[in-house]
Amino acid sequence: MQIEWPEADILQAVAPLLPDFSVEVVAEIDSTNSELMRRARAGQCAPVLLVAERQSAGRGRLGRPWHSAVNADAGASLTFSLGLPLAPADWSGLSLAVGLSVAESLDPAHRVPVSLKWPNDLWVDDCKLGGILIETALPSVAGALRYLVIGIGLNIGERASEGLSTAPAWVQQWAPEASAPELLHTLVEPLVRAILRFGEQGFKPFAAGFAARDALRGREVQLSDGTVGRCDGVGPAGELQVQTVHGLQTITSSEVSVRPRSMASGA
Repeated sequence: MQIEWPEADILQAVAPLLPDFSVEVVAEIDSTNSELMRRARAGQCAPVLLVAERQSAGRGRLGRPWHSAVNADAGASLTFSLGLPLAPADWSGLSLAVGLSVAESLDPAHRVPVSLKWPNDLWVDDCKLGGILIETALPSVAGALRYLVIGIGLNIGERASEGLSTAPAWVQQWAPEASAPELLHTLVEPLVRAILRFGEQGFKPFAAGFAARDALRGREVQLSDGTVGRCDGVGPAGELQVQTVHGLQTITSSEVSVRPRSMASGA
């Protein structure tokens, strides 16, 4: 079944915010992020939304594959990348601001427990609803701003958990009539506004909103180096703060594993 995507509506909403903005939808691609990074390195720096009905080599953080549901119909997941030039004073906390924008669009009244797992995952009841991949490229054009590429993948329809390290959640669990095109239309304009605000003001305007959806605060976590401690939220630039036996540690880049509830007192 052919999917009707709201390209024209999205273009109308976003073009006033991003001159020269365009929307592209493809049936299949290796990775929307990879494609926009290739274009940026070749000097194609205009703002663009690239949507793929299927990805054959989707990527997540640290080079991990983004697993779409095997043999799923197009529309069972939503995968897209947004590319635009950006020059914030500090890039710290951008993934948290992006996650917050997506979570607030999906769950504007906190009726569904859409939470944010530092630094780039969306959770519902400790199950992974989606992920965010942020990359930047320095274009080959002299004087061009660094080009930002934000990739987002969301589970729309039901999917099995085989092969996944974290059990999945999906939007149709609480919104049975939800569709990928509808959600794309819902997400993009607020996301663009959030990114532009971040470019001007950094993470500070997003800190309180992130704290309200912080999935790790108060929970036992284990870092990639084996350090174990209790998460104490994030700092002013979005850095993870963990109380350990050696005191408060500030983490700017690490894998974080939440310890099982049976092992985490008060979690």
